[in-house]
Amino acid sequence: MDLTQELVLELSKLPTGNVADANGKKGNMDPAIKPIDSKCHMIGRAVTVECYPGDNLALHQGIYAANPGDVVVFNCHGYTGGGHFGDIMATACKIRGLAGVVIDGSCRDSEDIRELGFPVFVRAYNPGGTVKESLANINVPVVCGGVLVRPGDIIVGDCDGIVVVPREKEDEVFSKANAIYEKEIKVKEMLYAGKSTMEIYGFDKLVEAKIG
Repeated sequence: MDLTQELVLELSKLPTGNVADANGKKGNMDPAIKPIDSKCHMIGRAVTVECYPGDNLALHQGIYAANPGDVVVFNCHGYTGGGHFGDIMATACKIRGLAGVVIDGSCRDSEDIRELGFPVFVRAYNPGGTVKESLANINVPVVCGGVLVRPGDIIVGDCDGIVVVPREKEDEVFSKANAIYEKEIKVKEMLYAGKSTMEIYGFDKLVEAKIG
């Protein structure tokens, strides 16, 4: 799948819930990892970066290892004792045309990042500083938010969180997600026409069968 700007725009209509369902109800990260701006939507291929907790040198390296349209996934091992990422780094990412970043760790300057309009998904905020000592391990499989992420996997993010779609399943997953999205539009139309969810989905018969 070639993630052109047109395709990204088309796929951006899909909520992460639809993508997760189409992905076999798998790939959703720890719900503690949330967007700084709840209105943002992010989709792009993963550039993975293994980082040392409390050290942000690797994050600077990762920004410049990524290409326009990529999502940089930083595994900071859940460390929240200092802000690994801030508004200067977010500005650098935006200038480079990156689609967003995911940080299994903490950041600072959250209000400035929100105003910048660059998608940042993070576990926590902390104004504390970090050191710059340890080099990055770039484009290796990492575990971020409890989910395995490999270079080139597709990362989808919105107000509900992050879903990781394995590269080898992406065509199937997004085809199914689009079908789910279209079906839900029709379900809403039926609801407005007076039908119930019990009736539309056949849950009334399911309840009867369970009652026996």
